[in-house]
Amino acid sequence: MAKYLQLVEQIQAQIDAEIWLPGEKLPSLRDQVSQSGMSLMTVMHAYQVLESQGSIVSRPQSGYYVAPRAEFLSQPVNHQKVQLAEAVDINSFIFDVLQACRDPLIIPFGSAFPDPELFPQRQLMRALNHVSHRLTPGDAINNLPPGNEALRKTLARRYAQQGIAVSPDEIVITNGAMESLSLSLQAVTEPGDWVVVENPTFYGALQAIERLKLKAVAIATDPQHGMDLNELEQALKRWPIKACWLMTNQQNPVGFTLSREKKKALVALLAAHQVALIEDDVYSELYFGADKPLPAKTFDRQGNVLHCSSFSKNLVAGFRVGWVAAGKQAQRIQRLQLMSTLATSAPMQLALANYLSTRSYDSHLRKLRQVLEQRKNLARQSLKRHLPYGAKINDSRGGYFLWIELPGQVNATQLYYRALGHNISIAPGSMFSSGQQYANYFRFNTSWPWDSAQEAAVAILGGLIAAMM
Repeated sequence: MAKYLQLVEQIQAQIDAEIWLPGEKLPSLRDQVSQSGMSLMTVMHAYQVLESQGSIVSRPQSGYYVAPRAEFLSQPVNHQKVQLAEAVDINSFIFDVLQACRDPLIIPFGSAFPDPELFPQRQLMRALNHVSHRLTPGDAINNLPPGNEALRKTLARRYAQQGIAVSPDEIVITNGAMESLSLSLQAVTEPGDWVVVENPTFYGALQAIERLKLKAVAIATDPQHGMDLNELEQALKRWPIKACWLMTNQQNPVGFTLSREKKKALVALLAAHQVALIEDDVYSELYFGADKPLPAKTFDRQGNVLHCSSFSKNLVAGFRVGWVAAGKQAQRIQRLQLMSTLATSAPMQLALANYLSTRSYDSHLRKLRQVLEQRKNLARQSLKRHLPYGAKINDSRGGYFLWIELPGQVNATQLYYRALGHNISIAPGSMFSSGQQYANYFRFNTSWPWDSAQEAAVAILGGLIAAMM
């Protein structure tokens, strides 16, 4: 092993053993040279590696200090397991947070979308220009629900590549994933019905429940393993639940992915109780590593899983094209769509069908995942450097969100307003729950290019949090 790596391991072991505590000054470069017998260049290299890993921080004209790093959130949070909400009211605050992210002067750590510069805009515009010049009067009719046939066939083939048999006739093209999810929920419920959601959950689920006048059973999630299926089973026995709205891959906001075994058990449990699963799976293409996680839809044998996704998080947000593999609910969802938005934009459907006919999409996804992983690592290191001791980060292998727990006395909504005063947005935990269990949490978007402005913004966040402790 290289000498500098030996020193890296030695100092890291000392930090882990709390010989050096967060905020304490390490021996100077000269002192470390004297103690270790290594050269100045070797010691400098070791300190630089430790700094890049987020274990230590340098302070100009002062030296190196142990980073006041946040811990990793890896244990179940001791929250109420099941929370009922007979009325959900969350829309107004969510609207304010999302509007703030549109300001170009704001550093959008609170944004729900990845950096749009990561998308192949030129190729997509060429595809849109190509189909626009070939539009016919009949295209508007031909692309009514269930949507463009070529696009649905392409999606069916992508399911087949994962070993999932989905007929193009089961697929309905929608105006983004949010419409597919909302129509799916509407297809299997009536006003006043009970719906299971995760806690915390994607705020879009809470908005849809509020709009459709449904009731929520929110079941707490483990930050690494997701919902406790025993708690879900007890809820299914206790309340007349009609549907579950769950994210099985890269859950927003926490980030966990359910294991294959847990997905299979989930589908079997809901089938036994004749409860529909609305699977929100918009982040599954943003995995890190070699193997794409399968959806719960893989294990559906009764057409009971409505698998919803879109291109908004991995290809293009502005086209607003999503879909649902709706199983036995496909016809009902088509009728509901005809009565609401009528159809998804014909030019956008045609452009995506044209783009997906090439090999460009999978090449783009590979590059996208690499960049997102690099940026997430940089953001994580920065947060570990600047967040005060007591903050905890939930890490996940994929996506572009980090879920952060602050010490209990720090209110993330108050932090949100203070950060806005510095042109920084975050997504407070109160957006993701109908209660106050996650008032000291926030979601952090890591998809943006990491530069001095991002680093300075995280340092400001750390200072604001420390001042609230």
